[in-house]
Amino acid sequence: MNSNKFLVVIAGPTAVGKTDVAITLAKEWHTEIISADSRQFYSEMSIGTAKPDSQQLNEVKHHFVGQLSIHDYYNVSKFETESLLLLQKLFEIHDIVFMVGGSGLYIDAVCKGIDDFPDPEPELRAYLKGIYMDDGIGKLQEMLLSLDPEYYATVDINNPNRLLRALEVCHTTGKKFSEQRLNSAKNRDFRIIKIGLALPRPELFSRIESRVDQMIENGLVKEVENLLPFRHLNALKTVGYKEIFEFLNSEITLQQAIVNIKTNTRRYAKRQLTWFNRTDEYKWFGPSQIKEITNYLTMMCK
Repeated sequence: MNSNKFLVVIAGPTAVGKTDVAITLAKEWHTEIISADSRQFYSEMSIGTAKPDSQQLNEVKHHFVGQLSIHDYYNVSKFETESLLLLQKLFEIHDIVFMVGGSGLYIDAVCKGIDDFPDPEPELRAYLKGIYMDDGIGKLQEMLLSLDPEYYATVDINNPNRLLRALEVCHTTGKKFSEQRLNSAKNRDFRIIKIGLALPRPELFSRIESRVDQMIENGLVKEVENLLPFRHLNALKTVGYKEIFEFLNSEITLQQAIVNIKTNTRRYAKRQLTWFNRTDEYKWFGPSQIKEITNYLTMMCK
């Protein structure tokens, strides 16, 4: 381990203010940011994923923002590999690099590694995908709850990719997915500092509602409308997009879609907090406590 190189993780629920805090800190340390928000990887999805805007991207160099197309295949294992290669290069220039996001699985993959699970038989993958296509995501949720309630309690249950992968592993190995994940942390040649950002629930939920309203004002409906021919792609089966797809298909009103986005985003934020609170590795701050965070990092990086 190189005791002079630090990966600083800034994590927390959606809308808590991670981007602004990370940019402020990265400018203070004259360094760069790795995004660990899996929804922001795709170039076609900007408004609904709350990507950093052009001004923010110009302030600090960001990596893994808009580097993929929704048509590209990508997974957490690839993210782990690519992030570690990038960190090798960045640590040649910087002593501190920030990783920012709310995708806990992706953060864990870089910090601890992700287990190499066996690939399922093609027949099993086709079988599970057939269930998803015929019976919907609710059936996958029901199956996972039965097979692995521990993982069900922490996973984004509205993400079919995560559900399908967990079910594949459960069926292939005959063991719970949660029992096989990250059983032993891999050694990293840098030190890791984890900072969590949190707010009282009423304030966080108010921020979520305001953010959704701003997304609508910024043109979310038009962004999703342009993606309508590709709604079957897994990247688009996420909060903010699936609800607008339902509106565009005349299944619900726009007002109901907005209400559903707010409700589902609040639920997503709760699941994120459950994920990050399952460990005591995070030091928690409010997003306005920049001075306190700076002092903490200065102390930890000595």
